[in-house]
Amino acid sequence: MDKQIEQLNVLDAAERQTALQTLVAALRAGEIEVASQGEQFNMHSHTFFSYNGYGLSPSGLAWLARASGWEAFAKVDFDVLDGIDETLCAADRVGIRAAAGVETRLYLAEMADWEFNSPGEPGVLYFVGMGFGSEKVPHEARTAIGEMRERASVRNEGMVQRLNAYLDPVAIDYRRDVLPLTPSGNATERHMLVAYDVAARQRFSNRQALLAFWAQKLSMTQDAVDAFMGDEPYPHDAVRSRLMKRGGVGYVQPSADSFPALADVNAAMIACGAVTSYAFLNGESEGEQHLEELFELLMAQGMSSLTVIPDRNWNYDDSAVRACKVAKLDACMALARRLDLPVIVGTEMNKPGQRQMDDFQAEPLKPYWGVFQDGMRFVYGHTFMLRTQDKGFHSAWAQSALHERAERNAFYTRVGELATPGVELLARAQAWDADREPDWYLAELAKQS
Repeated sequence: MDKQIEQLNVLDAAERQTALQTLVAALRAGEIEVASQGEQFNMHSHTFFSYNGYGLSPSGLAWLARASGWEAFAKVDFDVLDGIDETLCAADRVGIRAAAGVETRLYLAEMADWEFNSPGEPGVLYFVGMGFGSEKVPHEARTAIGEMRERASVRNEGMVQRLNAYLDPVAIDYRRDVLPLTPSGNATERHMLVAYDVAARQRFSNRQALLAFWAQKLSMTQDAVDAFMGDEPYPHDAVRSRLMKRGGVGYVQPSADSFPALADVNAAMIACGAVTSYAFLNGESEGEQHLEELFELLMAQGMSSLTVIPDRNWNYDDSAVRACKVAKLDACMALARRLDLPVIVGTEMNKPGQRQMDDFQAEPLKPYWGVFQDGMRFVYGHTFMLRTQDKGFHSAWAQSALHERAERNAFYTRVGELATPGVELLARAQAWDADREPDWYLAELAKQS
């Protein structure tokens, strides 16, 4: 079945679907052995709809999660809802809990002078919408949701123009060379890095000439370039940090017009049925030193969860750096608990070689295992109720039947614990009578589990 597993990650959607059908049939027939499902999960993995370091599609991620014995997974891609339907459908078919979301950068005009989780960019925030039930966007949300993709494309094309001028005689065409690397035209900096690597190799077929070119353009020695430049095109971090990030020739300091307004996109995500989430970085920026003030502002607009990427908040060799990061994480987690914000965690997998699963047994993370598990179950439970009954966290039903935030959190977390994944329960739940009380749904799910 190795061929079918590879086909899960091709750009052609029909081929991915056929491969998944074959694998699911073999799984049900007992022809494939997979790991027993345990308690591991990753609720923040990117796929190739933005960039995945392993080249995983949503179907490929679902199969990896099921084959590896995960309890749950979630896909989160930059700037687009593309792949949400594939994610949820693939998860249903392989029988694993799943959720889907989108991550983007937005502008917070109310706190425009502070840096938050986008270093060096005052007023700009990484923000996440989680628990979408489908890719369908209601009319009132289309402008804001479309603006995420459109502004990302404009930023990318502007960067390519600046880089082409600097990297002459190496140049790429954004639409010809970059967009075909993606399944739906949603390119990222890493796609552009691959395109530039390809173009440079085509222009300089001799390796020494290639190394000399990059050494000159990156202001590095040829030996340093030789150390990271392999034999195949690759999204090299050295090129990204020196040319695309702050201080690089491709970078332009963002302004209020560079990104959509946070209030607009936050409202649009909620209109789509999602729960919205601030992506905590490390607590060191001025804005993140005032997290309570920030969260109160965002929660007043409807933000209802917190995203944490654990690995970047403890996994450092330097003991002093590690201690500082862990202290900031502890403070953030304490605030989330006090404000009744579920915490959704995972590794991004948007860099080659990045870990696929967090080390939840690491000493700094052990105290939060139950909190992280509740966050996973919360967003899956919300997704289940949204897909089957149109009764997600922000629904009129939820606000009427579950008045307090903690009460709502507990309900969706319990749903996420009880709702067994798969097409069978999903179909039965879609046929339930509408407008029942929360306890009725929990009792019905307890019967099914």
